[in-house]
Amino acid sequence: MLILLPPSEGKTAPSRGKPLDLATLSHPTLTETRSCVLKHLVTLCEGDELEAAATLGLGAKQVDLVARNAALATAPTARADAVYTGVLYDALDFATLSSAAKRRATSRVGIASALFGLLSPGDRIPAYRLSGDASLPGLGSLAPVWRPVLGEAVAARLGNGLLVDLRSGMYANLWRPAPEAAARVAGVRVLHEHNGQRKVVSHFNKSTKGRIVRALLEAGATPRTPAALADALRDLGWHVEVGQPGPRGTELDVVVAEL
Repeated sequence: MLILLPPSEGKTAPSRGKPLDLATLSHPTLTETRSCVLKHLVTLCEGDELEAAATLGLGAKQVDLVARNAALATAPTARADAVYTGVLYDALDFATLSSAAKRRATSRVGIASALFGLLSPGDRIPAYRLSGDASLPGLGSLAPVWRPVLGEAVAARLGNGLLVDLRSGMYANLWRPAPEAAARVAGVRVLHEHNGQRKVVSHFNKSTKGRIVRALLEAGATPRTPAALADALRDLGWHVEVGQPGPRGTELDVVVAEL
């Protein structure tokens, strides 16, 4: 099983640590593309600060992130599971997982990234700002850059297991599983039910997904089909409804009334 997480826009900048070394990251087949995206991002951010901020979709109070990007080659790094923050990662709380769950996370969790493509929790990275829908001068949109290479990296990591795709649409657009693999792909949608009505609420969605990943890692569950994943989640206390299989896999609806 491979649980594919979205990154977080917010990140904790390491205060110390070795600088970025692309050669040490997992999935070495991505090194060339990582280097290319990194080069274009740094070049953009070494230029006009306001122009770079506008290109990256940053607000007036986020201009400091441009300087952070410009210094990525020498900035200190830390484990990806410590750099990424936000609602999902707070709920997952890698640092407090049991020893066994941390070992499982090493092989069963992947993190999507607009800058690095695919990461393992233990990969050492600096804090950066680059969204999946960004378009970099001289390179263009990121989806056409990543799509040709991410499939091989995910396949190598996944093997014959189940892909649990928790990415947001922005990052799912960087690579999508082939239709022939759909039987081994499960997406998860979290619906908040209130007064008989259901809707997707960002906070509930992210927090519940974090708690789901934590519970699966702690339980050591290894479902091999979407239906088996639904059963595992039910055993862990969630209300789960299974959708119809489609060319992109099977979507599971996890219905929650409260956090």
